[in-house]
Amino acid sequence: MIHPAPRTAVLFAAVVPLTVVLVLWDEGLWATGLYLLAAAGVATAIDAVLALPGRAVVIDTDTPAVAGIGGPAALAVTLRTESGRPTARAEIVLEGSDLLGPQNTASVALSANRETRIDFPLRPRRRGILTLHRLWLRWRGPLGLVTVRRIEELRHDVSVVPNIAAVREAAVRFSLLGLGAGLKPQDQQGDGSEFDALRDYVPGLDRRTIDWKHSARHHKLVCKEFRAEKNHQIILAYDTGYLMREPLGDIPKLDHAVNAGLTLSYTGLRNGDRVGMFAFDSQVRSFHRPSGGLGHFAWLQRAAADLNYEQEETNYTLGLMNLSGRLQRRSLIILHTDFVDTTTAELMVENLGRLAGRHLVVFVTLRDADLDHVAQSAPASVRQTARAVVAQGILRERHVVLERLHRLGVHCIEAPYDQVGTALINRYLAIKQQDLI
Repeated sequence: MIHPAPRTAVLFAAVVPLTVVLVLWDEGLWATGLYLLAAAGVATAIDAVLALPGRAVVIDTDTPAVAGIGGPAALAVTLRTESGRPTARAEIVLEGSDLLGPQNTASVALSANRETRIDFPLRPRRRGILTLHRLWLRWRGPLGLVTVRRIEELRHDVSVVPNIAAVREAAVRFSLLGLGAGLKPQDQQGDGSEFDALRDYVPGLDRRTIDWKHSARHHKLVCKEFRAEKNHQIILAYDTGYLMREPLGDIPKLDHAVNAGLTLSYTGLRNGDRVGMFAFDSQVRSFHRPSGGLGHFAWLQRAAADLNYEQEETNYTLGLMNLSGRLQRRSLIILHTDFVDTTTAELMVENLGRLAGRHLVVFVTLRDADLDHVAQSAPASVRQTARAVVAQGILRERHVVLERLHRLGVHCIEAPYDQVGTALINRYLAIKQQDLI
């Protein structure tokens, strides 16, 4: 479709008043005014003829079937110009559903009889189905008096899942550093409690590992070697209530928690542990029994992708009591949640303390960098002072809640969203090495 460009309106806006002025100055100049108007119209028509037609641009697209939330997936668009018309500068806009990120515009030169490729990054902000509706293309004629518009229908659906690429990269990095306790027998004292073998005692070994009974039988000092236990049971518990819908870094807190949990599950499965999943808010949403083996990771990925963003307030009494009743053995429970103040967190603290009496609980919450900035920045007005006082009060109450949980035996992690995965793996490895499960 060809439309007049803004430059055409400016041209006629200049010619028409000039024609009126000429006629008012001398009635005999009316023909000159008409010639000027005709010249503007002819120039517009010539520009329309010389412009690259929309049908001369062939559009091919390559759409990924799956994209990780906030990940590097892209829609590849190939533009092939089958015409000898002059080069045109095209503006391209990708139209999609609400999940589409902000980077959906591009500019590219359409050269005669050449092929051009451009990638539109797909950085969806939430999990779900991202629908790519259409591509809008627009370019001008050589004189800039007309605009050619082309609409390419796409109707492509992309499944948005947790960012597994980032999960695998982080987990493999920890494994390559040799931090995976339990991957092989460890000789250092304190690395485990499961008996592995006897060895001759040599100076430098911990004397507490000497087995006096076997030493007497063999007439020489022998000591025990231990290795880290495997087959521990890990439960990834997710709060899917309304507080976890809030975005941090343009991504909901729930998805940051999912990525951190999947990173831990990959490391745990490599270490021989069993990983399960539990989700709740005002009611129990899902429970998947722990299982082992790296093949179980793909199953956990699908289960995490199905977690919904709920509008309900979280019922910790119902959720945590239900989880406790489902577990028959001592487990490592990783609870990803959030809270506002000490009042709303009262039931959460009470139920976590009860759960920590039987299981090892790690409480994970995200630290809001914007809240820290407001609390620490020097206020320049009364309004900013009030904001700083409120922010400091929120941080103080969060510290009180975390301190209460710590005294109840709950391991607490409060980290920025881009560091929570690393902090969680470090805590898991420390728990394994200290044999706390």
